[in-house]
Amino acid sequence: MQAASRESYTAARAALETSARAAGAADTAVIAEELLGFADLLRREPRLRRALSDPSRSGEERAELAATLLAGKVGQGTVDLIKVLASGRWSAASELLDGTERLGADALLASAELAGDLSEVEDELFRFGQIVDGDLQLAATIGETVVPVARRAELVGSLLRGKAKPVTVSLAELAVRGFGGRSFSGAITRLVELAAERREAQVAYVTVAQPLTEAEESRLASSLSAIYGRQVSVKVTVDPAVLGGLSVQVGSDLYDGTIARRLAAVRNAFA
Repeated sequence: MQAASRESYTAARAALETSARAAGAADTAVIAEELLGFADLLRREPRLRRALSDPSRSGEERAELAATLLAGKVGQGTVDLIKVLASGRWSAASELLDGTERLGADALLASAELAGDLSEVEDELFRFGQIVDGDLQLAATIGETVVPVARRAELVGSLLRGKAKPVTVSLAELAVRGFGGRSFSGAITRLVELAAERREAQVAYVTVAQPLTEAEESRLASSLSAIYGRQVSVKVTVDPAVLGGLSVQVGSDLYDGTIARRLAAVRNAFA
């Protein structure tokens, strides 16, 4: 987002946080689904996107247009948040859509936090992403753009319902819809990171040849937290191809101590 859009999103995010504290987990989850429904409407209706981000109209006019459109269709809490979005300055109509979608994801994560489920939702999303990445047929089906998004989202929902938190299901369905214009895998990764950020943690992606024990994972998390000066959420992927050792990526920092990397370095030295 450009600067003006970031300011508008930040204002709406602040309003959401105030609303969530007053509404509680269940009502915030409803607001989240309504915000995401409105984002879908904006995606389908480019004229509406342009009208609600038109700089030639005042913020009050745009907010009133949104309120009139949504009256009686969503809750007042959702209307109030969308009015904040519509009254802001957006650098492009597409950024209003991105801001609305991001606010819906924020609301889902806020509801999970209020329910005490945020860490579990983060882990469930990561594990589901691993399952999909490890099944070529499933990954191809979920990512098949010629299949309607609604059908692919329903497939994901059917795989997760009853096995994961409702917020996890909603976020996974959002990933299928291409959260932020990303692929399914990229969207899952971003949503995992947003969940961690809400817990004031940073994600460390660890790749190993054999599963870590709980004690090993705890020690690694403690070491990384000491290095980065904040809580680190360790996400482990098992890949026998690395042969041994481990690879750790935290943001743009990559520490690759795998045997596969060392063998590759030796081969390159003799080439």
